[in-house]
Amino acid sequence: MSDVIERLYQGLHDGDGEAMAACYTPDAKFQDPVFGILEGGKVGDMWRMLTEASSGTEVDLSDVEYEGPLGSANWLARYTFDPTGRRVVNHVQAAFLFRNGLIAEHADAFSFYSWSRQALGPTGLFFGWTPMARRSVQTRALKGLERYVASRK
Repeated sequence: MSDVIERLYQGLHDGDGEAMAACYTPDAKFQDPVFGILEGGKVGDMWRMLTEASSGTEVDLSDVEYEGPLGSANWLARYTFDPTGRRVVNHVQAAFLFRNGLIAEHADAFSFYSWSRQALGPTGLFFGWTPMARRSVQTRALKGLERYVASRK
């Protein structure tokens, strides 16, 4: 399964959302602090949207492990957050559940406060620790994903 994990993050590094989407089962579940919980085709759509919207994402993958249907990895992403033009360095811990050689469940964990301070600047510094800020970011992220999906139809 390490090859699936490596393909996933190579796709992110290469800006290839299609390659990333191909790493998931059709009924996959994804969760992270920015998007919350996504299911099914929305997982691939999220990666397509993110890779199309950004350029120059750098990814460092480490500590890839798997045993049976479970896997994990640490990854570091360096990118520019387009809405603010601010540079972000995000340390992420990923956990995976595999089925039939693909990712069935994927959970990314990282400090939302650290991310928001970098991505949002002063707003993130002063409000990024609050549940209200997290809800606001998730709402915007999900609306952006809805617009992206609608534009592809």
